[in-house]
Amino acid sequence: MQKQYKKILVAMDGSKEAERALKKAVHVAKRNDATLYIAHIVDMRAFETVSSYDETLATNAKKEAEAALAQYVEYANEHQFEKVETVIRIGVPKIVLSEDLPKELGIDLIMIGATGLNAMERILLGSVSSYVSVHAKSDVLVVRTDMDNKQ
Repeated sequence: MQKQYKKILVAMDGSKEAERALKKAVHVAKRNDATLYIAHIVDMRAFETVSSYDETLATNAKKEAEAALAQYVEYANEHQFEKVETVIRIGVPKIVLSEDLPKELGIDLIMIGATGLNAMERILLGSVSSYVSVHAKSDVLVVRTDMDNKQ
């Protein structure tokens, strides 16, 4: 029996790994006639080192995310797929992607790049993709390869 996904979430952080996940997510969503939710999570930890939190930091981060998401939607449209919605949240990416958004949106598949962090960030913060793959209640596809299945 083949499962058909109806609501697919892809997490975008600007990395090449995330862009690979987006490209595959567009094709999976198209094949399943699903709605694709493209999400960018503004990481709260990025503001922890700022001594006096300034609302403009979050506003600027959201504006940059909106511009990036518009490009991702354009990519989907160029590939004849228009059932796309964008999501921007401020929070801890691991939690938002594995718990909050899937519950809120009824996600049945999460697609995420293998890692967008460098080695030191993975040691200190842990991989978002690892956390999501362990804690999400829905299916998770960790994308490691490009559209030709090459690394």
